[in-house]
Amino acid sequence: MIQTSNQAKFCAVCSGLIYLYVAYFLERTDFIALLFSFAFLFFFAYQLLQYQKANYNFLIGISFLFRLLFIFSLPHLSQDFYRFIWDGRLVLQGFNPYTNLPNDLILNPNFKLPQAAELIRAMGGLSASHFSNYPPINQLFFIAAGYISSHSILVATVVLRTVIIAADIGTLYFGSKLLHNIGLEKHRIFWFILNPLVVIECTGNLHFEGVMLFFFTWSLYLIHTDKWRLAAVILALSISTKLLPILLLPLFFQKLGWKKSIVFYAIVIGTNVVLFAPFFSADLVSNYTNTIGLWFTNFEFNASIYYIIRAIGYYQKGYNIIQSTGQIMPVLVVIFIVIQAFLGKNKTTIELFNAFLLVLSIYFFTSTTVHPWYIINLVLIAVFTKFKFPLVWSLLVVVSYYAYSNAAFKENFWLIGVEYLLVFLVLINEMKEKTFTFFSIFNSKNKKGS
Repeated sequence: MIQTSNQAKFCAVCSGLIYLYVAYFLERTDFIALLFSFAFLFFFAYQLLQYQKANYNFLIGISFLFRLLFIFSLPHLSQDFYRFIWDGRLVLQGFNPYTNLPNDLILNPNFKLPQAAELIRAMGGLSASHFSNYPPINQLFFIAAGYISSHSILVATVVLRTVIIAADIGTLYFGSKLLHNIGLEKHRIFWFILNPLVVIECTGNLHFEGVMLFFFTWSLYLIHTDKWRLAAVILALSISTKLLPILLLPLFFQKLGWKKSIVFYAIVIGTNVVLFAPFFSADLVSNYTNTIGLWFTNFEFNASIYYIIRAIGYYQKGYNIIQSTGQIMPVLVVIFIVIQAFLGKNKTTIELFNAFLLVLSIYFFTSTTVHPWYIINLVLIAVFTKFKFPLVWSLLVVVSYYAYSNAAFKENFWLIGVEYLLVFLVLINEMKEKTFTFFSIFNSKNKKGS
């Protein structure tokens, strides 16, 4: 039996105390406290993984102990969960969250929803003025929370948090099995499971990236074991939790081949159509696509390349060019994905993960909005590659919370510049060390895995 060192116990206790502070006392306006909390948590997580990576049971135990510390807390760093609870209760009342605006419903004297005024106020004016953008599987969990607790925000929060913790257990299970099957060390999955950004943003702030990634990891495990039909169904569940995996769909083509791909994509599309069917209405498609489009043409937060383009636009045009840039950049990303799908090296499982990392990195580097919890996707995918820059980014992205520390919600572009400068420096260094294998279009070396 592997002994747990006193140093590991000390790191675990210190981490637990910091997580308790973050869960119940930290306010997102206290930027310095937030920054130091994350810094110490990352330091202790690194120490634990360096010296206890062979102590699998210990790592499992502390990973989920840290999560359980949040169980009765209300998120302080994000108000999105109020919209989750609203949507769930709304569906239970017979309303479609994709066709009914919270701001409109609250003005209807005949509209009755438990704690409606509190939820509207807490979710914020931006959310209340837009239709829901959360896909059907997400809505299913919201409905479950509303069914179990129709009058308590805290109990509904506990239900949602339990779902997210259960998803992390699933990611640990299928992720470690997949790592073993492709010849990588099983303990690598803890770079995701123990990552403070993952713990705080998923378990703490109730972002459902963790649930989406559970389905995604499960699907990749099934594809690797040649159960691709079931994998298609599970991948559809991932997409119906968060839409991001849609970007990666073309990359499965080389792995599966022509005949399997046709059936695979048909199952994915068909399953999603069935999942959206209960919400179908004449306005669903237009409302949903318009809401999603806001992330490209209206919202700006913690961007990198886009902010440089925007600055050039201000210099050249004298105004914000997000409307045109937000329409052009996604098209260029899609073109790149198609090129990667047909010309890249995506045949083995490891090559596929390298392609995933490449595509999503390009997507986030060119996005107009990059919230901290978006980086969680890169953290998981990096576990199955040789690249560490997503782990560095998962620490540095915390500086974006500076915007919440002032009433004007004003970003500090010096901090954002440092964030991306360090991320790009680590990325460039890793590309040099790995002879540019990150660019899998030109990758002819990585043949490991199948």
